[in-house]
Amino acid sequence: MKRAGVVCILFLAFAGLADSSYIAQHEVSGTPLLCNISNLSGCNIVATSPYSHLFGIPLAVYGIVFYGIIFVLAALELVIFDRLLRRFLQGMAFIGVIASLYFTLVQVFIIGALCVYCLASAGIALLMMVFASIIEPVRGTTKHMPPPSRHFSMPPAS
Repeated sequence: MKRAGVVCILFLAFAGLADSSYIAQHEVSGTPLLCNISNLSGCNIVATSPYSHLFGIPLAVYGIVFYGIIFVLAALELVIFDRLLRRFLQGMAFIGVIASLYFTLVQVFIIGALCVYCLASAGIALLMMVFASIIEPVRGTTKHMPPPSRHFSMPPAS
């Protein structure tokens, strides 16, 4: 089951890479994004807003880096099977969900337009977080006491 979850994360990361690359390519070329879905036609409004850049770099480039890191981590997990690697994968997925939540809230409450590509990226990040939680459940570390031995001596009665 863990292996199937990691493969799903791998495919989702690839889809995220494709999504982010599409947006970044249009940012570099200056051509408008194709966005003809009802009530989600604000892709170009969102992409040209001042909130589409962080430190002068388009958010789509950060998306490419993020999904690239997730892709590499998932590919390594298929080969190495390391718990620390799965935890790092969970952490990265959590960061992706938090960032996606923030950017979705910015779209809704500040920009006033929704981008279907951005929402797809948010959905991908959320699904990656779900699969990352499945492959390595987040639980508190409880120490299990060994069962009492059946062969123990009683102290002498006084």
